[in-house]
Amino acid sequence: WSYGASKAIDEFLALACWREYQLPVVIGRFFNVVGPRQTGAYGMVLPRFIDSALRGEPLVVHDDGRQQRCFAHVSDIVRAVRQLMETPSALGRVFNIGSDEPVSILQLAERVIALTGSQSRIQFQSYTEAYDEDFEDVRRRVPDLGRLKATISFARQFDLDAIIRDVVAARRQSS
Repeated sequence: WSYGASKAIDEFLALACWREYQLPVVIGRFFNVVGPRQTGAYGMVLPRFIDSALRGEPLVVHDDGRQQRCFAHVSDIVRAVRQLMETPSALGRVFNIGSDEPVSILQLAERVIALTGSQSRIQFQSYTEAYDEDFEDVRRRVPDLGRLKATISFARQFDLDAIIRDVVAARRQSS
């Protein structure tokens, strides 16, 4: 909870600077941004799945795999951020930035295996095996992009399959 609380405090401080000193501020809340040079070092599920699939190793899915997430390509996110920076009505506001098309983690693993042509299998792991006893997962994380879409003309150019293909191509090129 400390991670979320620290992010909320940062937002409040930035908004206070906007209100008090007119310091130009636009706050972005990013949801599962992925791209070609991303690593799995910080628990990012998509790069870890792709790396495992390309090595023919099992893709480890926690719990039952029905947790839902939305994935957005870094190029789409950069385009949205640039538009927000150039939109005066965005100043002093908070925006969810990402995709609002959910996929279960199990479906994600299946798509990665299919798109890589891997012989990998899916291995389920309980939360207690993977994390300490205090771990709590959010079952469904789907951002509301209403404010973003009302403020700028945001439309993703990369769907989930295109994101996976782009990351796979980059991995294959670098190895």
